[in-house]
Amino acid sequence: MLIFQLINDPIQFIGYVIALLVAITIHEFSHAYTAYLYGDSTAKSMGRLTLNPIAHLDLTGTIFLLLAGFGWGKPVMVNPHNFANPKLDNLTVSLAGPMSNIFLAIALGLLYRFINLPTIAEQFIFLIIFFNLALMIFNLIPIPPLDGSKILALFTSEETYLYLQQLGIPLLFGLIIFSSFVPIIPLLMTKTVTLFFTLITGKSIIM
Repeated sequence: MLIFQLINDPIQFIGYVIALLVAITIHEFSHAYTAYLYGDSTAKSMGRLTLNPIAHLDLTGTIFLLLAGFGWGKPVMVNPHNFANPKLDNLTVSLAGPMSNIFLAIALGLLYRFINLPTIAEQFIFLIIFFNLALMIFNLIPIPPLDGSKILALFTSEETYLYLQQLGIPLLFGLIIFSSFVPIIPLLMTKTVTLFFTLITGKSIIM
C-alpha cells in the first residue's frame, strides 16, 4: 500500500489521497468539536472546527501516512483549564479522534461487507477503511503527543506528564527511525489493521 505502487495508476492514486484526507479530517475535527462541546473554544478560534482538510494537515505526519501507512494530522490545541474535569475531559477529547475513525471504519465496513458495489467504489471504500484504522491504531500508542498518551495523564502528576511530553517527540521519531531497520511499528500496524479489517468486513485485507 505504499504511494510508490500507486503513482502509475492516477485514479487509484487520487482515491488514495482522498481517503487519506477523509481519515485525517474526521479525526482532527472530532478533537476540535468535542473540545468545543466540553467548553473549550481554543480549537474553534484557531480555525480547526471545520471539515476543510487543509486546516488539519501536518506535513510530516501526512508524508508518513503516504509512505508508510501510519502517521498523524496537525495536533488540535486545547486548554484543559476550560474543562469542568480537566484530566478526564482532556482524555475524552483526545480519544474522540481515534473513536471517530473506528466508527467511520465500521459504518463503511458494513457497507463493504453486505452491499455489492462497483469495483471502483469498493476500492475507494477499502482505502477509507484502511486509513481510518491505521490512523486510529497509530494514534493510540501511548507516546506524547499521540492521543493514547493522554491515558498516562490520568495516572501521573502534571509535572511528570509535562516531562513526558518533552521526551515524546524524540522518542516517537526514534521509534520510527528504529522501525526502518527493525520494522516493529509497520509489523504491528499491519497485523492490527488486518485484524480489525477482517473483523469489520469479514474479508481478508491485501497489504
